[in-house]
Amino acid sequence: MKWLIDAQLPRRLVRHMRDAGHDVVHTLDLPDGNGTSDLQINQRSIDESRIVVSKDADFVHSYWLYQKPYKLLLVATGNITNNTLLTMISQHLPTLSEAFEIHDFIEIDQDFIIIHG
Repeated sequence: MKWLIDAQLPRRLVRHMRDAGHDVVHTLDLPDGNGTSDLQINQRSIDESRIVVSKDADFVHSYWLYQKPYKLLLVATGNITNNTLLTMISQHLPTLSEAFEIHDFIEIDQDFIIIHG
């Protein structure tokens, strides 16, 4: 599965997801780095069939209005430590991967995985 990690999430998440066998890029890996616009992220996700992983609610609006990005994982945890985030994503990555085979928009927080579409 292919993923694109947005700027407000730690780059360390890439390594954790790659170790689990996924194709992952962070916005820091893109030509404009963390300055990459949401429009560019959406287009790249569509061009490369990448799931955008973000805390940014703008992607939720874009998904519902324009069906962009390709697929979306909204991290709705509020402020948590990076280690807690990494553990949470790693723990749920198999479930998320399976859900994204069928669904396009999933939200995750510390207690729930919510499938929206």
